[in-house]
Amino acid sequence: MDATKLAKELIDLHQHPRLVAPFSSRFPGLTAETGYAAARQLHAHRLAQGWVLAGRKNGFTNRGLWQRYGVNGPMWGAVYDRTLIFSEGNKAVVSLAGLVQPRIEPEICFKLKSVPPTTPEALSSHTRNPALLLEAVEWIAHSIEIVQCHHPEWKLTLPDCVADNALHGRLIVGTPVAVERISGLAAALPFLKIDLLKNREKIDQGIGANVLDSPLLSLAFLVNILAGQKDSPPLSAGEIISTGTLTDAYPVQAGETWSTDLHGFAARGLEIRFT
Repeated sequence: MDATKLAKELIDLHQHPRLVAPFSSRFPGLTAETGYAAARQLHAHRLAQGWVLAGRKNGFTNRGLWQRYGVNGPMWGAVYDRTLIFSEGNKAVVSLAGLVQPRIEPEICFKLKSVPPTTPEALSSHTRNPALLLEAVEWIAHSIEIVQCHHPEWKLTLPDCVADNALHGRLIVGTPVAVERISGLAAALPFLKIDLLKNREKIDQGIGANVLDSPLLSLAFLVNILAGQKDSPPLSAGEIISTGTLTDAYPVQAGETWSTDLHGFAARGLEIRFT
């Protein structure tokens, strides 16, 4: 299929937010590969409009969500200066304007201080010993991503998600913690626990292992997939990488206050008021 036609729709869809039938139902032959090709054209358009690439987000790294959403693997999308929000004192006010069917996802993110090596030997070691990736990480933080979906009732396929920049809406980052300050970080990440609360009522809980067995393995996924996507923007030092939701994703509305509580981890929870 022609990714350019889909890219033109994506550009218009983000400029004039609305619900449309899934791309996969209207573009025969849509695959994850052509979805990424369309997303690259959306990315190029945004750069031309002055947007700045600030990082990446991984999606569907929580295998517990695959069956419900009808997907069979993870994906990635771009985070921009215009979609990235740094909290103050682990609190933030976030506008949902322009987002379609927004949902909240509590995550863990990393900031790269260098680009992880991508030799065949290094790529193999990323999944066998993900702790080695910490050598390329400056700091770790708790983050919350707001995802969105332009298809009714969140009915979609993996190629739909890939094309629509992995459903990224906003990324809110908590107080960073230097990785060297956390003893045994790699071993601890699968066991961190998080509670997700809406207006102080507990809605869900999750653990680090929900994300491809560890947020570090989610980072390994991103490094490895980008190594094979020569047309995609390569990783660079300074990027912030969010690794995927530790819980289910939940609808959010203006006027609500959501918060998280982390256990067994150096980072603290976040509180977000939506407008």
